[in-house]
Amino acid sequence: MPAHAGPSFSSTPGSHAPSRPSFSRGGSRPAFSRGGKPSHGGSRGRGAPKGQHIDVSRFINKAVITESAPTYQPAHAFADFNIDPRLKHNIASKGYAFPTPIQDKAIPHILHGSDVVGIANTGTGKTAAFLIPLINKFLHDPHASALIMAPTRELAVQIEEEFKMFTAGMRLHSALCIGGANISQQLRNLRYHNHLVIGTPGRLKDLIDRKALKLDRTQSVVLDEADRMLDMGFIKPITDIMSLLPKPRHTLFFSATMSREIEGLIKQFLNEPVSISVKTKETAESVEQDIIRVGSGSKIDMLHDLLNQPGFDRVLIFGRTKHGVEKLSKVLEQRGFKAASIHGNKSQSQRQRALDGFKRGDTTILVATDVAARGLDISGVSHVINYDIPSTYEDYVHRIGRTGRGGKTGKAFTFVD
Repeated sequence: MPAHAGPSFSSTPGSHAPSRPSFSRGGSRPAFSRGGKPSHGGSRGRGAPKGQHIDVSRFINKAVITESAPTYQPAHAFADFNIDPRLKHNIASKGYAFPTPIQDKAIPHILHGSDVVGIANTGTGKTAAFLIPLINKFLHDPHASALIMAPTRELAVQIEEEFKMFTAGMRLHSALCIGGANISQQLRNLRYHNHLVIGTPGRLKDLIDRKALKLDRTQSVVLDEADRMLDMGFIKPITDIMSLLPKPRHTLFFSATMSREIEGLIKQFLNEPVSISVKTKETAESVEQDIIRVGSGSKIDMLHDLLNQPGFDRVLIFGRTKHGVEKLSKVLEQRGFKAASIHGNKSQSQRQRALDGFKRGDTTILVATDVAARGLDISGVSHVINYDIPSTYEDYVHRIGRTGRGGKTGKAFTFVD
């Protein structure tokens, strides 16, 4: 689905704003004249592992929007798809007329019942590509059910929110099964028939072991962000869960990348799948990328100066560690910024409150570990700042993919020593 840009919100700088850094444009590296004491906020990561070596020149890219850039012409409108009129109505009521490339190419095959492997960049509308056909199936067969596995709690929550949006007024039910949330409530929800169960692999496996989640009548399964689930070590619970599903089944597999491990899963669990790839460049052309040399300066002061620049309306800052992210968020709050944090040490309700506040504009800065780097669809993110260098270039790609969405341009800055 095309993303809708959210409203613009003004950041609230500290009461004693330092001088603004100056930038030299065009293949540029921002030049900061400010010196100062060593950083006392956030996680600079001097003693932390750096991960793989990444050539910092890969963090520099001038966003260029040219008139000759090809525009995708969808083969269908949503009104053309052979889906229930109630579903068409809900799609149209949200202002969606034409599908994104992955939706345009995947939805007809999924409606036909084919297994599908979809390879597409983050933020391309993969969620709707599998939800719309599944909802159509539920409307035609009230006893049908499906399981969706997602790598993070936030992505699972987002999928359920989108499901509820598309199914308004349809009496279709879902259960959200994620770690960090009250398992008692999840156990109660699973006593009833749910058309859709959405969850993270670890919590799903726990509920299966408790005999609360039974999969013997689940006809469809979706593995969303499969590459991320493998990166996070979920291969064992995924294979255990897949082995419990009946055959034949309808299997849908979505990933941003393809690897030998991914190919192995596809061969093991999918039956003559249709492969669809709409993956474009590694990083979006719409994201202008640059680096900030720290040198002997104060990293937190440089960040402070940067955040005081005009246009930093909704900013995602990524750090390496949970402790560093929490510390940086508190330091920014002390300096007068409206900041919040999400990381693995926070409960699901705390993380969701921070995300909701960021989406509403109650906070203008969200400091996060890589738990937020994939799958989240947050409208109107003006800037992504890598306060700590990511462990891999793939993580970098997913971090900066949070900006420059829905036809908008965005900016990404990476602090380097």
